[in-house]
Amino acid sequence: MSISSTPGFNYKRLRVGMENQRLADCTQVTRSQLAPELILRIITAAVLFLFVFGTVQQYLKDMSRITLIFFIFANILTVGLAIFSRIPLERDWNPFSLMIALFGTFYFAAFNIKPGMQLVPEYCAAGLQIVGVLIQIYAKLSLRRSFGLLPANRGVVVFGPYRFIRHPMYVGYFVTDIGFLLANFGLQNVFLVLMQWAVQVVRITQEERLLSRDEAYRHYMSRVRYRLIAGVF
Repeated sequence: MSISSTPGFNYKRLRVGMENQRLADCTQVTRSQLAPELILRIITAAVLFLFVFGTVQQYLKDMSRITLIFFIFANILTVGLAIFSRIPLERDWNPFSLMIALFGTFYFAAFNIKPGMQLVPEYCAAGLQIVGVLIQIYAKLSLRRSFGLLPANRGVVVFGPYRFIRHPMYVGYFVTDIGFLLANFGLQNVFLVLMQWAVQVVRITQEERLLSRDEAYRHYMSRVRYRLIAGVF
């Protein structure tokens, strides 16, 4: 359900207020907040570089494995953008939240990218990956720089795909993972995908626990009821 269609709800005012808050946030970040953010982003960049390097090496051995290319692109899109995301004033540094967020972000580095069992032709799996990536792009264009690795309040986004479900970007992740798994099937990869889904559900819960401190987000939750799948969850 779209908040903008709710009688008596001033969507334009909320959006302007969110933009003003974002500008205010940028001027209030302290040195103590900046240091851990920079360390986290440097580590993220290093992990992403090693992953891309190793995956490209596998692709060069067999250039028919186009799912590897989309696998690289999807994770650059996710992790790379997080490196340049806006630094929030409020973030959840709880050790449990940190562990969940790090696994949910860097799990891709543990995939077995060597040739495995193909359940469907490579191009079919790649097509599913493209669908997942397009969902992610649509969600990220709505979020702009309000996106990161750890739970944080970077402002409430209520437009784009967020009018229909509260966490459309995670849907994109799930679809992309299934596409990769279908062309690179194996016990290790199945286990990682299942673990990733479980972790992402916990991650969503952690994010909403933080965001629900914001009155605007509580109003948003009351209007957009479902997190991932309309009518289910």
